[in-house]
Amino acid sequence: MIRTPLLTIALLAVASTGLAKPSSQPASWNAPMDPFRIVDHVYYVGTAGLGSYLFETKDGLILLDGAVPEAAPAIEAHIGQLGFKLSDVKILLNTHAHFDHSGGLAQLKKDTGAKLYAMDGDVSALEGGFYLGSESDESAKAPPVKVDHVLHDGDLVGLGGVALKANLTPGHSRGCTSYSTTVHEASKAYELLVFCSATVAANRIKPPLQYPGIVEDYRKTFARVKTMHVDIFLAPHAEFFDLAGKRAKVKPGAPNPFIVPGELKPFIEKLEVDFEKQLASP
Repeated sequence: MIRTPLLTIALLAVASTGLAKPSSQPASWNAPMDPFRIVDHVYYVGTAGLGSYLFETKDGLILLDGAVPEAAPAIEAHIGQLGFKLSDVKILLNTHAHFDHSGGLAQLKKDTGAKLYAMDGDVSALEGGFYLGSESDESAKAPPVKVDHVLHDGDLVGLGGVALKANLTPGHSRGCTSYSTTVHEASKAYELLVFCSATVAANRIKPPLQYPGIVEDYRKTFARVKTMHVDIFLAPHAEFFDLAGKRAKVKPGAPNPFIVPGELKPFIEKLEVDFEKQLASP
């Protein structure tokens, strides 16, 4: 069963106005979690509830997602705990322009000097600091952040021999981006995907639509993701892939608990069923 209680509490409970105000954010969004290596050159530097991922390369670091604004200091501290410097971060990425994943980017960009790469469909929301389609909703706003490089579906973000593919998986946001790369463990290659999201959450999928074409975008994403071969499924929300449970199983000499081929498919199928039910509801 897919567990989405955090999104239900934080997003759907305030669906009439948009996203959660700081006072109503789930506690896990800012709860501490020690940083750790997931696999190969990939590290977790987020909070207990919100994912932030670090990709180490020979020429510096790529940081994916900034969580909420209040989490930026923790992400920065985690980078230091792993033995890196903030100036080692050369590229910032974002799965989608919602404040619980883009909120810390402005501070992280300022403190690292990194360049921000983002999918074209989310550029306006990132630079405007708003939730697309709910621009007047103050509770959903994030610190505006300048995008330095605009990405398009299939673009590769490369640094120091590491390449992340930007896969457009729209619906949850217009530019929702799932990043894929190949990693290695015990001389074997595995396909890793940081899946953006495909929950409805606070989005309006019936008129007035959150943005034109949102229903078609969701369906394209469901169809595309079901065909992807994914060995390691990660996401911006920790409960999507049972971060806590898998982290507890990390032990020297034990199989890597994050390597679960095929785990994403039933997850995306469940989201598709939930989406169609909401779309068909009165």
